[in-house]
Amino acid sequence: MSRNFPLAGLLRVRAMAEDTAAAELASARREERVARDRATRTAEMLGSSRPPGEADIAAWQAAVAARVALSSLLSEDLAAVDRAEQQVGRRQSEWTAARVRTRAVDRLRERHEEGERVQEEHAEQVALDEVAARSAAPTTPGEDA
Repeated sequence: MSRNFPLAGLLRVRAMAEDTAAAELASARREERVARDRATRTAEMLGSSRPPGEADIAAWQAAVAARVALSSLLSEDLAAVDRAEQQVGRRQSEWTAARVRTRAVDRLRERHEEGERVQEEHAEQVALDEVAARSAAPTTPGEDA
């Protein structure tokens, strides 16, 4: 007859916290990937924009304004990538801490289960020894075995 692990509720709560932290980390990584893709597209657009060949001053000014706008947008996108990377770092730390807390209780559960197994094996061995002792005991004539 084994006892239930007394900290099973705590282990479930810690496992749920770890799952939540893992989901938040995955979300932060997705956001980082989106920010990085957006910055890459903006950089490609900036790199592919060319000043007009022979054009009037208005076309030239429009091309310069477009490049300035793309450059500004790229700066914003790169800042968003930095923020997303920092968020991933924070979420990674939170997940790691949650994993450590869960693993600590999980190790206690493993020790508890091992102790229960040892106790059950000991009780079984005692019962087997008792049966063996009874069958090996000499019976006297007149005694029912």
